[in-house]
Amino acid sequence: MPPQSPEPVDVPIRDESIRLGQFLKLANLVESGAEAKPVIADGAVTVNGEVETRRGRQLVPGDVVTLGGLAARVATGEVEIDVPW
Repeated sequence: MPPQSPEPVDVPIRDESIRLGQFLKLANLVESGAEAKPVIADGAVTVNGEVETRRGRQLVPGDVVTLGGLAARVATGEVEIDVPW
């Protein structure tokens, strides 16, 4: 049986798209942009279920980013972050 994917939390963005490194920070999945680089390079981040190693990957609303058992979905709307972690 495949492992259960965590339920993604919606994280609204201001523009039409956002880079993966910036989104990890916005969603509080990493402490800083500097921390995003190695976790992405190590293949620890997935976008829509596939490992993504490009920090500059453009994400659009609906994309789901997973790191360390936490998942965040790129969303539109009011930019008010209230993630449970």
